[in-house]
Amino acid sequence: MAATIFGIMIVLLLLGFPMMIPLLAGSLIGFVMLFGGFGQLDTMVQQILAGIRPASLIAVPMFIFAADIMTRGQSANRLIDLVMAFVGHLKGGLAVSTATACTLFGAVSGSTQATVVAVGGPLRPRMLKAGYKDSFVLALIVNASDIAFLIPPSIGMIIYGVVSGTSISELFIAGIGPGLLILFLFSVYSYFYAVRHNVPTEPKTSWPERGKAVRSALWPLGFPVIIVGGIYGGIFSPTEAAAACVLYALILEMIVFREMDVKTLWSTAKSTGLITAVVFILVGAGAAFSYVISFAQIPQAILGGIGIDQMGQYGVLFTISVAFFIGCMFVDPIVVILILVPIFAPVVADVGLDPVLVGTIITLQVAIGSATPPFGCDIFTAIAVFKRPYAEVVRGTPPFIMMLLSVSVALIFFPQIALFLRDLAFNK
Repeated sequence: MAATIFGIMIVLLLLGFPMMIPLLAGSLIGFVMLFGGFGQLDTMVQQILAGIRPASLIAVPMFIFAADIMTRGQSANRLIDLVMAFVGHLKGGLAVSTATACTLFGAVSGSTQATVVAVGGPLRPRMLKAGYKDSFVLALIVNASDIAFLIPPSIGMIIYGVVSGTSISELFIAGIGPGLLILFLFSVYSYFYAVRHNVPTEPKTSWPERGKAVRSALWPLGFPVIIVGGIYGGIFSPTEAAAACVLYALILEMIVFREMDVKTLWSTAKSTGLITAVVFILVGAGAAFSYVISFAQIPQAILGGIGIDQMGQYGVLFTISVAFFIGCMFVDPIVVILILVPIFAPVVADVGLDPVLVGTIITLQVAIGSATPPFGCDIFTAIAVFKRPYAEVVRGTPPFIMMLLSVSVALIFFPQIALFLRDLAFNK
């Protein structure tokens, strides 16, 4: 049964169907095979609706909408100008600024693809003009956008929290430490790259200009304060923080900056609606598919075959890391989370792993896979945005992938990288 379902899904993918079609087809075929016909399709519909029913999912379209508003307005550029004012003159400073800008915009948007567009658009031409090779620039932008999946708000963490029943607030806080560690490693690598290739430095910004950049960025810096400060202070739930971000983004771009009019807002809302529809179809179809594979006891067969029930905590974490890394090299991150999390959830509980740690590692692996050949979705976003060939986009990625994987390994052996702030924030 499992071979039939997965075989049909792979064929549909190879034929070029969007991911929602193979997922729905796999669910439908599974129900037909399990119940001997079409008599139980009402159960399939119930599972799809149950998948999109959790109130926490309301945060997803809210954060997408807020990110879309900011990408079309001035917030992203003001954050970039702030970073450039302070580190742009250092050796490799332009590359460090790009990675830092990705981190800051990740703390605003929660989306890797939005970060590629918002940060890569203005900074890539400046890096090319400064003397950086395009393969390095593209790899830096694509992989630094992964930090947006870890720094709150993270759409991946929201989906994981809903599927696994883990506190989204705790997941958000736990992602900060690994995100900052990745930023540090990318900054160090950028420095040595600039030294090795003798990339000239940017002119140093004067203190009055830095003060102007700080004042200009104060409004956009309110987003992480709302998200992290609001959740940490017990003022907002993650869903409420998402709604507050939308309101804040509207106030900034329509009233303070006057960058967006009603017509632009309408087109932005339609774009968000389309993206949200795709995400929710995937979530609903994933819930139905998870029901099928659980009912058929496919997870038990797969995990029993690799002997995961004899593994300790380290073995389970390594197995989870490899599974999610490979999965996201080929399939959309949300789909991988929806399919694999229910498979590993019983094992995680049996060996006594902290679900917040597991969620942080999974989110990191999902982010890495999204920027890894052959089919990482961020790669194709960069191809579409920058209009560069596939080979050029992926050429410079190996050093960044190695750094990201090293952080993943470090999380397994030193979980306090993720859990220290969580424990501090929630008194654990």
